[in-house]
Amino acid sequence: MLGSTHGTLTTDSRRARAIACGERSRPAVHGRPAQAGDLDVSGRPLHSGVPDLDRFFRPRSVAVVGASDAEGRPNTGITRQLADWAERVGATLYPVHPDRPSVFGIPCFPSVSGLPEQVDLAVVLVGDPVPVIEELAEAKARFAVVFASGFAETGPEGEAAQRRLAAAVEQSGLRLLGPNTNLNAFERFRDDLAGPAIALITQSGHQGRPVFALQELGIRLSHWAPTGNEADLESADFLSYFAEQPEVGAIACYLEGLKDGRSFLLAADRAARRGVPVVAVKVGRTETGARTAASHTGKLTGADAVVDAALRQYGVIRVDGLDELQDTATLLARARPPRADGVVVYSISGGTGAHAADLATAAGLHLPVLSEAKQAELHQWIPEYLSVANPVDNGGHPVGDERGRKIIDAILDDPEVGVLICPVTGPFPPLSDRLVRDLVDAAEQTDKLVCVVWGSPVGTEPAYREVLLGSSRVATFRTVGNCLTAVRAHLAHHRFTAAYRSPFDEAPRTPSPSYRKAQALMQPGRQLSEHAAKQLLRAYGIRVPREQLVTSAAAAVRAAGLVGYPVVMKASGARIAHKTELGLVKIGLTSASQVRDAYRELTDIARYEDVALDGVLVCQMVEQGVEMVVGVAHDDLFGPTVTVGLGGVLVEVLRDTAVGVPPFGEEQARDMLAGLRGRALLDGVRGRPAADLDALVEVVLRVQRMALELGDQLAELDVNPLMVLPQGQGAVALDALAVCR
Repeated sequence: MLGSTHGTLTTDSRRARAIACGERSRPAVHGRPAQAGDLDVSGRPLHSGVPDLDRFFRPRSVAVVGASDAEGRPNTGITRQLADWAERVGATLYPVHPDRPSVFGIPCFPSVSGLPEQVDLAVVLVGDPVPVIEELAEAKARFAVVFASGFAETGPEGEAAQRRLAAAVEQSGLRLLGPNTNLNAFERFRDDLAGPAIALITQSGHQGRPVFALQELGIRLSHWAPTGNEADLESADFLSYFAEQPEVGAIACYLEGLKDGRSFLLAADRAARRGVPVVAVKVGRTETGARTAASHTGKLTGADAVVDAALRQYGVIRVDGLDELQDTATLLARARPPRADGVVVYSISGGTGAHAADLATAAGLHLPVLSEAKQAELHQWIPEYLSVANPVDNGGHPVGDERGRKIIDAILDDPEVGVLICPVTGPFPPLSDRLVRDLVDAAEQTDKLVCVVWGSPVGTEPAYREVLLGSSRVATFRTVGNCLTAVRAHLAHHRFTAAYRSPFDEAPRTPSPSYRKAQALMQPGRQLSEHAAKQLLRAYGIRVPREQLVTSAAAAVRAAGLVGYPVVMKASGARIAHKTELGLVKIGLTSASQVRDAYRELTDIARYEDVALDGVLVCQMVEQGVEMVVGVAHDDLFGPTVTVGLGGVLVEVLRDTAVGVPPFGEEQARDMLAGLRGRALLDGVRGRPAADLDALVEVVLRVQRMALELGDQLAELDVNPLMVLPQGQGAVALDALAVCR
């Protein structure tokens, strides 16, 4: 099977099966509010289950357990910051310490039990938080924050300590942020900035600093959730909450790992339904990154190919660097929906324009050739010898007078143009000053996107600091690469949300008749023989060749006559995984004598190799088509996954596969196929006919249904090769391997 097969079935895969099969989910435990991953009584995702975090971010009362005002103590600085924050949000502060009558002049309480009211938020500054959590539960506190480290990020002992903390929280009924978190949620946010805001989720506080610093460039930030080790509250909870906040224009995430992959996807689904863009840096693309992330947060990073596919499937925009996270989230938060997907590069230099246009085309952006009429219009102000087809080169001088604004307006007036990108390689006052002023003024008059790349390494010029950054309508970047990444994400996000249909809405509610048939075929803890695995495929309506299982040479000859020559003969047994390598496959048999000889040879090899057989398969020979592979595996984070790619011997050589995380619909299945490097083989090459793409998609969807319904029982499925026949002729599973739990 492609990828790794993991051990025990996770909660995620059981949840996925419940979504498909309509099983009743367990009620919320100990009065805990519903979360993004919870299901309603019919097994459907509980999309209304957004944790009410209003009282976390704007509490009416805050208790600081372990408060201090002694100079030189770490808790003193934290207490001071929390006191300032409580004052800003209008909350009453209650210091708690057994040995202090007051802290910073505020009366101090010896224990949580002595507090005069139920607190919305308790910040725990003691080394062992478990006894405090129990006290807070009795006091009916709503939220708690634990800063202490030394938990799952440190190894087995820390993992055990975190499990004890999580158990105490689950029994308490309160919600916990942390452990191993910090003060980022209580930063001083600027309240003088207007427009849609960025909400920030990070699992490392330091990695969120660049996004937080965007406020210095005039970008509004509304919330910061530093989730730490996520013993209780996780990224998915904050993602669901932020997606519901009217002031949030985009959500920026720095993720080292996911506590519950499917809960995160349900939260991403909520954001996609509401059209709220989510931009994420997800650590773990490499083995080194994954190992480091695990040591930091103590959570799984996930197989990166699966993570990447899952995020893409639900519209989460994945970027690599924090600079890309800044720029992409900013653009998505502030830009209006695009009117067209055409991009025009406009510059004062032919070299600058050509370079930027090359990069834009390589990034997958659409640079339309402007019409002859539009080019003629531009040549009213631009010399005839300069190219204005796209990119548009004005030669420099027109930007110094009224021609500059007319050129910009003419480009933006073109109905094919949705984005104007103007790279300014370096300042050249006074022309560059007038250029950016014209761009800003034009942006105020249009609903199209105007982007400026200010390439000066200085960044202190008034044209940049005052004019460009002072505009809420112009998207300003420092590098062409980040500009193109953000523009591509902007256009892709709006295409995605315009066509988005939640796969959870399309997931089947009840088990199919196929599920009941398949139940009888499952053999817990065993690998099925090829014959039994193909019966499993038949149960789900997946076509297999005409074949018979025989146990004698004479029966093999009779079966070949019924199946029709030429035939393929294969040994069938539960312990056989790679028949070809063992010589247990014979192809192209055209006579009874060849069939008899093949039967004897196959059974002799099986005895020599000590391989138990349940018989020999005599199969129809299917030759013309494209060999594909379709399979099921289990991911530790997301549960069942479906893989499709080029099959046969190519699967191990080229590793050209795509992954989908159920549930997904037909369009997403087609997107998986479109992303294959060898996709052209399905369209027909070198005179070969196009393959039956519809039949292949149908097999992928049927395998997905199998993965969802048999999630607790099917550890692994490998259909290889799946022969996709010419258009209109279907697809046939020539071989199959299935492993039961």
